[in-house]
Amino acid sequence: METRGIEDMFDFRRLPKDGLVFLLLLIYFPVGLCLMLIRIFVGVHVFLVSCALPECFVRRFIVRTMCSVLGMHVRQQNPRSRDVNAKLYICNHVTEFDHNIINLLTPCNTPQLEGSTGFVCWARGFMEMPAASGRGAVGESLQSYCSTEGTLPLLLFPEEDTTNGRVGLLKFSSWPFSLMESIQPVALRVTRPLIALSTPDSSWLTELLWTFFAPCTVYHVSWLPAVSRQDTESDQEFANKVQELLACELGLVSTKITKADKAEHIKRKRHAVPQTPAAVRPGSIRLGFMVQSSAAEEHRISRMAQQVKDVLPHVPLNVITKDLEKTNCVDTTITNLLENKEEPQMEDSGTSTFGLSTNTYSSGPAPTIKPAAKSFGKSPTDRHLSLQERKEALYNFARRRYIEKHGLDEENIQ
Repeated sequence: METRGIEDMFDFRRLPKDGLVFLLLLIYFPVGLCLMLIRIFVGVHVFLVSCALPECFVRRFIVRTMCSVLGMHVRQQNPRSRDVNAKLYICNHVTEFDHNIINLLTPCNTPQLEGSTGFVCWARGFMEMPAASGRGAVGESLQSYCSTEGTLPLLLFPEEDTTNGRVGLLKFSSWPFSLMESIQPVALRVTRPLIALSTPDSSWLTELLWTFFAPCTVYHVSWLPAVSRQDTESDQEFANKVQELLACELGLVSTKITKADKAEHIKRKRHAVPQTPAAVRPGSIRLGFMVQSSAAEEHRISRMAQQVKDVLPHVPLNVITKDLEKTNCVDTTITNLLENKEEPQMEDSGTSTFGLSTNTYSSGPAPTIKPAAKSFGKSPTDRHLSLQERKEALYNFARRRYIEKHGLDEENIQ
């Protein structure tokens, strides 16, 4: 999937872009603030009740009702498809509280594979794992847990990270499917008005406060029939099959994007976006005050396009602007244009998009650029060499253009 596809799978800003929806949010803000304060008080009581009552249907009913007061509404579909003997539930991941919602419908345990331990882990409803090194050791521990009689079913999220739940599913990790030969798929769809469900920079506590602030968050839980592994299926093939089933049920795309790809994209996005008032990181947007105007955005893109135009004067400005809208980075756009990722277009002078064919500043031969790597290097060394080659090619091209423009002798230029 392209970068634009990755961008659509996650919400990088909390507030709506639509002007009308944003106006409604401003009107709702005082009400939401009061609701958040009341729900914090109620939430403490929900926590105390869940700790005091033993695990049973009555406890789940009371807690589920109180969670509705907190704005977390649960709707269940196809409950008869749930296998009472299933020991492993597989679900897609949308919010930080998905495991709590499933636990309101049926008792299950979700292991804490990373993050805080101790009281915070227990208070959030996770099952703390014993100290183990490596995913293999964790898998063995969970497999032993599943094979023990009388234990509650495990609930795992093979995506290993959250999405916005509107476009596609992250690629399922294969290790959860090595635990059992039969699993129970659970499809989860979450909706919320006015504000986004989550942003990559937010902690679980921040997400909880936004949940209390929002009018409501509706969780739609759909149980699919249990799926068993075929004799010739590997763990990854089994994972891919279940991923396709859940994607089809939710009406989403089954992608090959992994948790690592999401982390890399977020890292690049942070470094690519200039830290100016017109481009504020989603995690730092303050409610009601940080609204990026379209005029400021156009001015920023125009300024970046002019920077690219100074280096590559023969590239049409519309081509530069189009690529900048995708990359949001001057260096990345220059690299894309040098790698001939856009279809060459001719300017009025008859020069190609990259200025390498006809009518340069002098009648001399057109400068040539060393081809850049066509694929992303698998090792840090390969990626470093590829970057060095691109920088060297860009430098040689700019140097040759400067010499030809001023009619200098290349042999006398050091």
